[in-house]
Amino acid sequence: MMVQPLRNVRRFSKDQACAWGEWFTILLDLAKIKISLLATLTTATGYLLATGKITVQMLVPTAAVFLLACGSCALNQYQDREIDQWMERTKCRPIPSGKVNPDAALWISMALILSGSFILFYGTKDPALGLGGLFAVLWYNLFYTPLKHKTAFAAVPGALIGAIPPTLGWVSGGGSILDPRIWGVAFFFFIWQVPHFWLLLLDHSEDYKKAGLPSITQLFSTRQIKRIMFVWLLSTGISGLSLQSFGLINFHWVYLFLLVATSWLIWNAIHFFRSYSQRTTLRIASMKLNIYALVVLFLLSADRLLSL
Repeated sequence: MMVQPLRNVRRFSKDQACAWGEWFTILLDLAKIKISLLATLTTATGYLLATGKITVQMLVPTAAVFLLACGSCALNQYQDREIDQWMERTKCRPIPSGKVNPDAALWISMALILSGSFILFYGTKDPALGLGGLFAVLWYNLFYTPLKHKTAFAAVPGALIGAIPPTLGWVSGGGSILDPRIWGVAFFFFIWQVPHFWLLLLDHSEDYKKAGLPSITQLFSTRQIKRIMFVWLLSTGISGLSLQSFGLINFHWVYLFLLVATSWLIWNAIHFFRSYSQRTTLRIASMKLNIYALVVLFLLSADRLLSL
């Protein structure tokens, strides 16, 4: 007599677990978890470069930026919910696919942004950091997001978003905002962000056209686009090499690895210039650009930790 009830309990628990797992997946999609984790990683790197060590205190700014990034990305999906349904790349996102109600997504985004802001304001005891975090959200959601509906060049001012997280980490670690070292890091991520945006846009140019969004493919010929992207990829590599001149690299072997990584990026930029017409080339170029950024983060962190 007791076997059947026990089976029902187990079945209910399994279904409940599946429901929670589905909601967790939806939240990850809503928060664009890969983008949010990258912002968190650059924040941690900024903190590490300022302090020279990994501490528990690092969790405060990184957790705050993670929540702010998740909230900002969720708010972005709420803002773009109308055009997302027309694009192959985005039509399966939580809101256009009907997995989550737009109002619920808005409330989730607000809760995440408020939580991250609270941690920055009160966890770091520095109001400037809280204001910096809110500025990043406002710049992304109230400036860049509407601007990309009006101009194909929104990625350039929008790239400022990439420079803010490492700066927040640096300042929270006691570094000065006027220190040229953090300006070098911020500049690198500003430059990197532009080809990162545009490679994604080029890979889904038809989607952008279908949704009525402006694209550089509507303004320039294929040959011109190849030249523009080559220049930005080359600029990313040069900005990476220039980090030594900002006093961020102390070991010759670190700079040697950076030189090899940059040469690899430039070689791939040349390959991109020659094979741009192939769609797979766009995705590979985007992946390799992101790998280069991660390598730079690793080398900077390793150099700082070993120089103590």
